Amino acid sequence: MSVAVVVNLRAGKGSERVHRLASRHLPQARHVATRDIQELGRFIEDHLAPNPPGVLLSGGGDGTAIRLLDELCARNLELPVLGLLPLGTGNAWAHAVGAPAATKALRRFAEHASAGLPTQRFSLVSVEGRLTPFAGTGWDADIVADYRAQLEATPGPLQPMLKGLRGYWLSLATRTTPKQLFGTRPRVRLINLGEPALYVTARGQVRPLPDGEAGKVLYEGPYGVVGAGTSPTIGFGFQALHLARKVPGRMHVRVYAPGVLEALTKIPALRRGQHPLKHSHDYLLTQCRLEYDRPVPLEIGGDVVGLREQVSFEVAQQTVDVLDWSRLS
Repeated sequence: MSVAVVVNLRAGKGSERVHRLASRHLPQARHVATRDIQELGRFIEDHLAPNPPGVLLSGGGDGTAIRLLDELCARNLELPVLGLLPLGTGNAWAHAVGAPAATKALRRFAEHASAGLPTQRFSLVSVEGRLTPFAGTGWDADIVADYRAQLEATPGPLQPMLKGLRGYWLSLATRTTPKQLFGTRPRVRLINLGEPALYVTARGQVRPLPDGEAGKVLYEGPYGVVGAGTSPTIGFGFQALHLARKVPGRMHVRVYAPGVLEALTKIPALRRGQHPLKHSHDYLLTQCRLEYDRPVPLEIGGDVVGLREQVSFEVAQQTVDVLDWSRLS
Protein backbone atom coordinates (compact mmCIF):
# COMPACT_ATOMS: atom_id res chain seq x y z
CA MET A 1 0.00 0.00 0.00
CA SER A 2 1.36 3.38 -1.04
CA VAL A 3 1.37 5.98 1.75
CA ALA A 4 2.11 9.70 1.73
CA VAL A 5 2.38 11.97 4.78
CA VAL A 6 1.84 15.73 4.82
CA VAL A 7 2.59 17.66 8.02
CA ASN A 8 1.69 21.32 8.30
CA LEU A 9 4.48 22.85 10.39
CA ARG A 10 2.32 25.89 11.11
CA ALA A 11 -0.41 23.79 12.71
CA GLY A 12 1.37 23.65 16.08
CA LYS A 13 0.97 20.95 18.73
CA GLY A 14 4.35 19.37 18.12
CA SER A 15 4.13 19.27 14.34
CA GLU A 16 7.92 19.03 13.86
CA ARG A 17 8.04 16.08 16.25
CA VAL A 18 5.20 14.40 14.35
CA HIS A 19 7.10 14.86 11.10
CA ARG A 20 10.17 13.17 12.60
CA LEU A 21 8.05 10.32 13.99
CA ALA A 22 6.34 9.81 10.65
CA SER A 23 9.71 9.53 8.90
CA ARG A 24 10.85 6.98 11.46
CA HIS A 25 7.69 4.87 11.67
CA LEU A 26 6.89 4.98 7.93
CA PRO A 27 10.27 5.11 6.16
CA GLN A 28 8.84 3.87 2.84
CA ALA A 29 6.19 6.59 2.67
CA ARG A 30 6.53 9.86 0.79
CA HIS A 31 6.91 12.68 3.31
CA VAL A 32 6.72 16.44 3.29
CA ALA A 33 6.65 19.09 6.02
CA THR A 34 5.22 22.33 4.66
CA ARG A 35 4.82 25.91 5.81
CA ASP A 36 2.83 27.31 2.89
CA ILE A 37 0.54 26.34 0.06
CA GLN A 38 3.28 26.66 -2.56
CA GLU A 39 5.34 23.91 -0.89
CA LEU A 40 2.28 21.71 -0.65
CA GLY A 41 1.41 22.26 -4.31
CA ARG A 42 4.93 21.39 -5.44
CA PHE A 43 4.92 18.18 -3.38
CA ILE A 44 1.62 17.06 -4.86
CA GLU A 45 2.66 17.97 -8.39
CA ASP A 46 6.10 16.33 -8.22
CA HIS A 47 5.54 13.36 -5.91
CA LEU A 48 1.86 12.45 -5.75
CA ALA A 49 0.39 13.29 -9.16
CA PRO A 50 2.61 10.83 -11.09
CA ASN A 51 1.76 7.98 -8.69
CA PRO A 52 -1.17 8.82 -6.37
CA PRO A 53 -0.99 7.21 -2.92
CA GLY A 54 -3.55 4.81 -1.55
CA VAL A 55 -3.49 6.55 1.83
CA LEU A 56 -2.68 10.19 2.55
CA LEU A 57 -2.01 11.11 6.18
CA SER A 58 -2.84 14.76 6.86
CA GLY A 59 -0.99 16.20 9.84
CA GLY A 60 -2.70 19.47 10.73
CA GLY A 61 -6.18 20.74 11.42
CA ASP A 62 -9.35 20.82 9.34
CA GLY A 63 -7.87 23.57 7.18
CA THR A 64 -4.91 21.37 6.22
CA ALA A 65 -7.17 18.49 5.19
CA ILE A 66 -9.41 20.80 3.17
CA ARG A 67 -6.43 22.39 1.45
CA LEU A 68 -5.24 18.91 0.47
CA LEU A 69 -8.65 18.20 -1.05
CA ASP A 70 -8.46 21.49 -2.94
CA GLU A 71 -5.03 20.69 -4.37
CA LEU A 72 -5.90 17.11 -5.34
CA CYS A 73 -9.17 18.10 -7.02
CA ALA A 74 -7.47 20.97 -8.87
CA ARG A 75 -5.29 18.33 -10.53
CA ASN A 76 -8.19 15.93 -11.15
CA LEU A 77 -6.55 13.30 -8.95
CA GLU A 78 -8.57 10.51 -7.37
CA LEU A 79 -9.01 11.16 -3.68
CA PRO A 80 -7.06 8.64 -1.58
CA VAL A 81 -8.04 7.34 1.82
CA LEU A 82 -7.52 10.32 4.11
CA GLY A 83 -5.95 9.72 7.51
CA LEU A 84 -6.36 12.66 9.87
CA LEU A 85 -3.55 13.38 12.35
CA PRO A 86 -4.99 16.07 14.67
CA LEU A 87 -2.53 18.95 15.03
CA GLY A 88 -4.87 21.90 14.63
CA THR A 89 -7.02 23.86 17.06
CA GLY A 90 -10.52 22.42 16.71
CA ASN A 91 -9.78 19.19 14.78
CA ALA A 92 -13.48 18.71 14.05
CA TRP A 93 -13.18 16.10 11.31
CA ALA A 94 -10.59 14.12 13.27
CA HIS A 95 -12.96 14.02 16.26
CA ALA A 96 -15.69 12.60 14.01
CA VAL A 97 -13.57 9.51 13.25
CA GLY A 98 -12.15 9.03 16.73
CA ALA A 99 -8.60 10.14 15.98
CA PRO A 100 -6.23 9.91 18.98
CA ALA A 101 -3.32 12.30 19.52
CA ALA A 102 -1.19 12.52 16.38
CA THR A 103 1.83 10.71 17.84
CA LYS A 104 -0.35 7.83 19.06
CA ALA A 105 -2.18 7.73 15.74
CA LEU A 106 1.10 7.40 13.83
CA ARG A 107 2.23 4.46 15.96
CA ARG A 108 -1.14 2.77 15.59
CA PHE A 109 -1.14 3.29 11.84
CA ALA A 110 2.40 1.88 11.49
CA GLU A 111 1.35 -1.23 13.39
CA HIS A 112 -1.71 -1.88 11.21
CA ALA A 113 -0.75 -0.44 7.82
CA SER A 114 -0.19 -3.86 6.30
CA ALA A 115 -3.72 -5.00 7.22
CA GLY A 116 -7.02 -3.76 5.89
CA LEU A 117 -7.76 -0.25 7.10
CA PRO A 118 -11.28 0.58 8.36
CA THR A 119 -12.76 3.69 6.79
CA GLN A 120 -15.85 5.86 6.84
CA ARG A 121 -17.13 7.29 3.56
CA PHE A 122 -17.99 10.97 3.76
CA SER A 123 -19.95 13.11 1.38
CA LEU A 124 -18.60 16.65 1.15
CA VAL A 125 -20.09 20.12 1.00
CA SER A 126 -19.16 22.25 -1.99
CA VAL A 127 -18.97 25.95 -1.15
CA GLU A 128 -17.40 28.55 -3.42
CA GLY A 129 -15.57 25.85 -5.36
CA ARG A 130 -14.07 24.23 -2.26
CA LEU A 131 -14.81 20.86 -0.66
CA THR A 132 -15.29 20.69 3.10
CA PRO A 133 -17.03 18.56 5.72
CA PHE A 134 -18.63 21.66 7.27
CA ALA A 135 -19.04 25.40 6.80
CA GLY A 136 -21.22 28.18 8.09
CA THR A 137 -21.85 31.64 9.42
CA GLY A 138 -22.85 33.00 12.79
CA TRP A 139 -21.41 32.72 16.27
CA ASP A 140 -18.91 29.99 15.39
CA ALA A 141 -17.52 32.06 12.50
CA ASP A 142 -17.61 35.17 14.69
CA ILE A 143 -15.72 33.37 17.45
CA VAL A 144 -13.05 32.18 15.00
CA ALA A 145 -12.67 35.71 13.60
CA ASP A 146 -12.56 37.21 17.09
CA TYR A 147 -10.11 34.54 18.25
CA ARG A 148 -7.74 35.37 15.37
CA ALA A 149 -8.05 39.10 16.09
CA GLN A 150 -7.34 38.42 19.77
CA LEU A 151 -4.17 36.49 18.94
CA GLU A 152 -2.97 39.20 16.57
CA ALA A 153 -3.49 41.83 19.29
CA THR A 154 -1.57 39.77 21.88
CA PRO A 155 2.20 40.24 22.26
CA GLY A 156 4.13 37.30 20.80
CA PRO A 157 5.47 35.82 24.06
CA LEU A 158 1.92 35.67 25.48
CA GLN A 159 0.24 34.11 22.45
CA PRO A 160 0.83 30.46 23.49
CA MET A 161 -1.30 31.14 26.59
CA LEU A 162 -4.26 32.15 24.42
CA LYS A 163 -4.15 29.39 21.84
CA GLY A 164 -6.60 26.51 21.74
CA LEU A 165 -9.80 26.06 23.71
CA ARG A 166 -8.78 28.56 26.43
CA GLY A 167 -8.38 31.28 23.83
CA TYR A 168 -11.73 30.45 22.24
CA TRP A 169 -13.55 30.74 25.56
CA LEU A 170 -11.84 34.05 26.31
CA SER A 171 -12.71 35.36 22.86
CA LEU A 172 -16.33 34.24 23.33
CA ALA A 173 -16.58 36.00 26.71
CA THR A 174 -14.80 39.25 25.89
CA ARG A 175 -15.48 39.84 22.21
CA THR A 176 -18.22 37.74 20.61
CA THR A 177 -20.82 37.72 23.41
CA PRO A 178 -20.75 41.50 24.06
CA LYS A 179 -21.23 42.18 20.34
CA GLN A 180 -24.23 39.83 20.28
CA LEU A 181 -25.73 41.31 23.45
CA PHE A 182 -25.50 44.94 22.48
CA GLY A 183 -25.84 44.80 18.71
CA THR A 184 -28.77 44.03 16.42
CA ARG A 185 -29.12 40.40 15.44
CA PRO A 186 -28.47 39.47 11.81
CA ARG A 187 -31.23 37.90 9.74
CA VAL A 188 -31.06 35.14 7.17
CA ARG A 189 -33.27 33.64 4.49
CA LEU A 190 -32.70 29.92 3.76
CA ILE A 191 -33.87 28.81 0.30
CA ASN A 192 -33.93 25.19 -0.82
CA LEU A 193 -32.38 24.78 -4.28
CA GLY A 194 -32.19 20.99 -4.52
CA GLU A 195 -34.21 17.86 -3.81
CA PRO A 196 -37.27 18.23 -1.57
CA ALA A 197 -36.19 18.93 1.99
CA LEU A 198 -36.26 16.28 4.69
CA TYR A 199 -36.45 16.69 8.44
CA VAL A 200 -35.95 14.40 11.44
CA THR A 201 -38.66 13.85 14.04
CA ALA A 202 -38.08 13.84 17.78
CA ARG A 203 -37.98 10.03 17.54
CA GLY A 204 -35.28 10.10 14.88
CA GLN A 205 -37.51 9.31 11.91
CA VAL A 206 -36.72 10.96 8.57
CA ARG A 207 -39.72 12.60 6.93
CA PRO A 208 -40.38 14.88 3.91
CA LEU A 209 -40.74 18.50 4.98
CA PRO A 210 -44.16 19.90 4.05
CA ASP A 211 -43.80 22.67 1.50
CA GLY A 212 -40.06 21.97 1.23
CA GLU A 213 -39.62 21.76 -2.54
CA ALA A 214 -36.92 23.53 -4.56
CA GLY A 215 -37.39 27.29 -4.52
CA LYS A 216 -39.18 27.32 -1.17
CA VAL A 217 -38.01 29.51 1.70
CA LEU A 218 -37.43 27.13 4.60
CA TYR A 219 -36.53 29.76 7.19
CA GLU A 220 -36.49 33.54 7.36
CA GLY A 221 -35.65 35.50 10.49
CA PRO A 222 -32.93 36.23 13.04
CA TYR A 223 -30.27 33.64 13.71
CA GLY A 224 -27.31 32.84 15.89
CA VAL A 225 -25.65 30.10 13.81
CA VAL A 226 -26.21 28.75 10.33
CA GLY A 227 -24.17 25.66 9.55
CA ALA A 228 -24.06 23.02 6.84
CA GLY A 229 -22.10 19.81 7.00
CA THR A 230 -21.69 16.16 6.12
CA SER A 231 -19.72 15.48 9.31
CA PRO A 232 -21.50 15.79 12.66
CA THR A 233 -18.75 17.58 14.55
CA ILE A 234 -17.42 21.09 14.48
CA GLY A 235 -14.46 22.26 16.55
CA PHE A 236 -13.53 20.55 19.84
CA GLY A 237 -15.95 17.68 19.27
CA PHE A 238 -19.20 19.70 19.38
CA GLN A 239 -21.94 17.59 17.77
CA ALA A 240 -23.46 20.71 16.25
CA LEU A 241 -24.39 19.01 12.96
CA HIS A 242 -25.55 15.81 14.59
CA LEU A 243 -27.83 14.77 11.70
CA ALA A 244 -25.12 15.07 9.05
CA ARG A 245 -24.80 11.31 8.45
CA LYS A 246 -28.46 10.48 8.88
CA VAL A 247 -29.16 10.17 5.15
CA PRO A 248 -26.39 9.44 2.60
CA GLY A 249 -26.01 12.18 0.01
CA ARG A 250 -27.59 14.82 2.24
CA MET A 251 -26.07 17.57 4.37
CA HIS A 252 -27.41 18.77 7.68
CA VAL A 253 -28.32 22.44 7.37
CA ARG A 254 -29.03 24.00 10.74
CA VAL A 255 -30.34 27.41 11.70
CA TYR A 256 -30.01 27.94 15.45
CA ALA A 257 -31.84 31.07 16.51
CA PRO A 258 -32.05 31.66 20.27
CA GLY A 259 -30.82 34.76 22.04
CA VAL A 260 -27.17 34.65 23.01
CA LEU A 261 -27.80 34.25 26.76
CA GLU A 262 -30.13 31.29 26.21
CA ALA A 263 -27.62 29.77 23.81
CA LEU A 264 -24.88 29.94 26.44
CA THR A 265 -27.03 27.84 28.77
CA LYS A 266 -27.51 25.26 25.99
CA ILE A 267 -23.82 24.66 25.28
CA PRO A 268 -23.86 21.18 26.93
CA ALA A 269 -26.90 20.19 24.84
CA LEU A 270 -25.23 21.51 21.68
CA ARG A 271 -22.02 19.68 22.49
CA ARG A 272 -23.72 16.29 22.78
CA GLY A 273 -26.04 16.84 19.78
CA GLN A 274 -29.35 16.91 21.63
CA HIS A 275 -32.33 16.60 19.31
CA PRO A 276 -34.75 18.26 19.09
CA LEU A 277 -33.59 21.54 20.58
CA LYS A 278 -35.72 24.63 21.04
CA HIS A 279 -35.08 27.36 18.44
CA SER A 280 -33.16 24.90 16.23
CA HIS A 281 -34.39 24.54 12.64
CA ASP A 282 -32.84 21.42 11.12
CA TYR A 283 -33.04 20.22 7.52
CA LEU A 284 -31.48 17.50 5.38
CA LEU A 285 -30.78 19.09 2.00
CA THR A 286 -28.80 18.57 -1.19
CA GLN A 287 -28.45 22.25 -2.14
CA CYS A 288 -29.42 25.61 -0.68
CA ARG A 289 -28.74 29.34 -0.69
CA LEU A 290 -28.43 31.64 2.29
CA GLU A 291 -29.16 35.35 1.98
CA TYR A 292 -28.20 37.75 4.80
CA ASP A 293 -29.31 41.27 5.67
CA ARG A 294 -25.66 42.38 6.11
CA PRO A 295 -22.15 41.06 5.40
CA VAL A 296 -21.30 38.24 7.84
CA PRO A 297 -18.13 36.15 8.33
CA LEU A 298 -18.10 32.85 6.44
CA GLU A 299 -16.02 29.98 7.76
CA ILE A 300 -15.07 26.95 5.69
CA GLY A 301 -13.76 24.05 7.71
CA GLY A 302 -13.00 26.28 10.67
CA ASP A 303 -11.16 29.00 8.73
CA VAL A 304 -12.82 32.38 8.16
CA VAL A 305 -12.55 33.29 4.47
CA GLY A 306 -14.19 36.73 4.51
CA LEU A 307 -17.54 38.50 4.66
CA ARG A 308 -20.53 37.41 2.59
CA GLU A 309 -24.09 38.61 2.02
CA GLN A 310 -24.99 35.42 0.16
CA VAL A 311 -23.55 31.92 0.08
CA SER A 312 -24.62 28.60 -1.44
CA PHE A 313 -23.99 25.09 -0.14
CA GLU A 314 -24.29 21.90 -2.19
CA VAL A 315 -23.53 18.24 -1.59
CA ALA A 316 -20.59 17.56 -3.89
CA GLN A 317 -20.39 14.68 -6.34
CA GLN A 318 -17.07 13.63 -4.82
CA THR A 319 -16.86 11.50 -1.71
CA VAL A 320 -13.81 10.64 0.36
CA ASP A 321 -12.96 7.61 2.48
CA VAL A 322 -11.55 8.69 5.84
CA LEU A 323 -9.56 6.39 8.10
CA ASP A 324 -11.76 5.33 11.01
CA TRP A 325 -9.40 5.50 13.98
CA SER A 326 -12.13 4.29 16.33
CA ARG A 327 -11.96 0.86 14.64
CA LEU A 328 -8.19 0.74 14.16
CA SER A 329 -6.97 -1.11 17.23
